[in-house]
Amino acid sequence: MMTQEEYVSDAVDLLKKLIATPSVSRNEKEAADIMEQTIRKYGFEPHREANNIWIIDPHYDESRPTLLLNAHIDTVKPVASWTRNPFSPDVEEGVLYGLGSNDCGGGLCSLLQIFRMLTAKPQQYNLIYLASAEEEVSGKDGITRALPLLPHIDLAIVGEPTGMNPAVAEKGLMVLDVIAHGKSGHAARNEGVNAIYEALDDMRWIRDYKFEKVSEFLGPTKMTLTVVNAGTQHNVIPDKCTMLVDIRTNEFYDNEEVYKFICQHLKSEVKAHSFRLKSSRIDPAHPLIRKCVAMGMKPFGSPTLSDQALMHFPSFKLGPGESSRSHSADEFIKISEISDAVAKYRELLDRASI
Repeated sequence: MMTQEEYVSDAVDLLKKLIATPSVSRNEKEAADIMEQTIRKYGFEPHREANNIWIIDPHYDESRPTLLLNAHIDTVKPVASWTRNPFSPDVEEGVLYGLGSNDCGGGLCSLLQIFRMLTAKPQQYNLIYLASAEEEVSGKDGITRALPLLPHIDLAIVGEPTGMNPAVAEKGLMVLDVIAHGKSGHAARNEGVNAIYEALDDMRWIRDYKFEKVSEFLGPTKMTLTVVNAGTQHNVIPDKCTMLVDIRTNEFYDNEEVYKFICQHLKSEVKAHSFRLKSSRIDPAHPLIRKCVAMGMKPFGSPTLSDQALMHFPSFKLGPGESSRSHSADEFIKISEISDAVAKYRELLDRASI
């Protein structure tokens, strides 16, 4: 029987291989190959759809509830301010550097070890481990492509870096094109309809409106005008003014609901890029969250998106590392954080009720 330290060592070894293998979103094939080969080496039969890799509990029983362990294999592009080789998995004084080490290689590799540990003994629930692709771009060949192929899921843990505190709610995202129409004319004469002026009332409403329902963990739903474009030259009245609006929904608002409400209050034309990225939550009274609290963890709300936004079942984020390190130069994770994650995941989930 393997020791916990041996599982941690396997997690770190796998993470080093992944760091050394560039896996920017939509180019994860080689990293997915490594995951597939590693899972086979561990004695499991992996399933694959595009660059999404998953394993189903060898003792799967459809009469039991099912827990999904999920993390992503893709990374963002390295920023120019890296002082190290982002693809060199260097360890210095217990710190592992490399692109994707924190976001979210630590969670990805730790959760795979937990799947190995927990499926080696009887549990009251089924386990599925899913390493998903294209998370950083919310791509349609990522988890959206894999989820319909999985058995029914009752609950998911997403291994994003949370300092091993449970993120029990996550903001959704919706981006709107808002288009005000006018009529062109010469600026020197009193003619035309200025699309910028037509847009002003809508801009003020977007700036000033406050959504009523405020979340304990996420705060209010936030609407921000971020881009405005209009006009071609100084002496032509603009006949079109386009705006981008960034909306971060809390768990009390559905994206479609917010879209329809905004359409009712703006004069301008409104188009949503997508309704896919919804706010997500889990009841703080859920047994696993209560157990997290009993273990000394602190529930919180996360402003950053993850694959949770595409899940249609309860979920929460829990993983090693810190969100503040994600997408930053000289990204790192501490080996002690991976060891701590494996220990806490095991304490939380072994023989647990979900």
